[in-house]
Amino acid sequence: MNKIRVLAVDDSVVIRKLVASVLSSDPAIELAGTAANGKICLAKIPQVNPDVVTLDVEMPEMDGLEALTEIRKLYPKIQVIMFSTATERGATTTIEALSRGAADYVTKPANVGSVTAAIDNLRAQLMPKIKTLCGGAIATPAPAPEVVPLVHRVISPRPAASLPAPRTAGGMIDVVAIGVSTGGPNALMEVLRALPADFSVPVLIVQHMPAIFTRMLAERLNASCGRPVREASNGVAPRRGDVWIAPGDWHMEARRNGGSVYLHTHQAPPENSCRPAVDVLFRSVAQAYGSRALAVILTGMGQDGLRGAREIHAVGGTIFAQDEASSVVWGMPGFVAQDGIASRILPLSQIGGEIARVVRESRQPLPKIEPRERLAIS
Repeated sequence: MNKIRVLAVDDSVVIRKLVASVLSSDPAIELAGTAANGKICLAKIPQVNPDVVTLDVEMPEMDGLEALTEIRKLYPKIQVIMFSTATERGATTTIEALSRGAADYVTKPANVGSVTAAIDNLRAQLMPKIKTLCGGAIATPAPAPEVVPLVHRVISPRPAASLPAPRTAGGMIDVVAIGVSTGGPNALMEVLRALPADFSVPVLIVQHMPAIFTRMLAERLNASCGRPVREASNGVAPRRGDVWIAPGDWHMEARRNGGSVYLHTHQAPPENSCRPAVDVLFRSVAQAYGSRALAVILTGMGQDGLRGAREIHAVGGTIFAQDEASSVVWGMPGFVAQDGIASRILPLSQIGGEIARVVRESRQPLPKIEPRERLAIS
């Protein structure tokens, strides 16, 4: 099998050496070349024919955003992974890069204590993304994710009084919960822009991103989608039409207290190697909203969200999954689709409109049926 060829672009000699060391540790990947700025990168691409470009942001002569724009125009099949710093400026630039067509990003090693620790940190982030984006198997030093058997779990029911009434034909949807990872910022932008101005239920989102990045994402979506989008905080009550994004490094749950629901954020251990985790949100939504929940699983690596989606399905909720053709990575939605619990498997372009339609129709009052007049018996 041909090796995955990677062109590493960074003005830092140290980072280029770290990337070279990481790539050389895997026989399925090879370093096709290096470049110190975007201008050299564009000149080298036709020479070395990379499958993946790792691209720094801040470089002399031509920075990463300029280079990314040109790569997307000239070489649309090349996957681009941005290198970002875990700072507010780095997060803002990374969100911009993702909106311009970068497939994913990694954060540069910082304060990890040693070269060995820096290499391990970079390997854990970079190698799964390279292999997944290029269609290869994921092989990293970290334990392989547990494969969830394709058998529906049996959920112990809560007392009937603690859950909303089961949703029958014409019953209400009271919340939309969305889980997303790789390719998420652009997918969320498209879905949220398709929702009407008078959308009548809250939207709760888990996007796999670190701290700072989720706040920058919320601010960008808030400015672009025509509705309030905020990073969640503990104790807020989700209102109709508002969008709440789980903060990086914090799980987000919906919790019911009598007739009200509020958001709870916490730092319990990661699930599926993720914090925030989609499973945590979906599981809580199943408990707080029961059959009145609509869960949507969008593009992303891994299978985070499958267990939680099963719990929503078990209590009578509705589940949508993005289709393979429109996903950057058909991992998370693929597991849900293959499990047979999705009511709809849709291209990204249709998901926002279908959410709006289903929520609107679920909340319309049933037509009043007048009793039929008794026929006179002669």
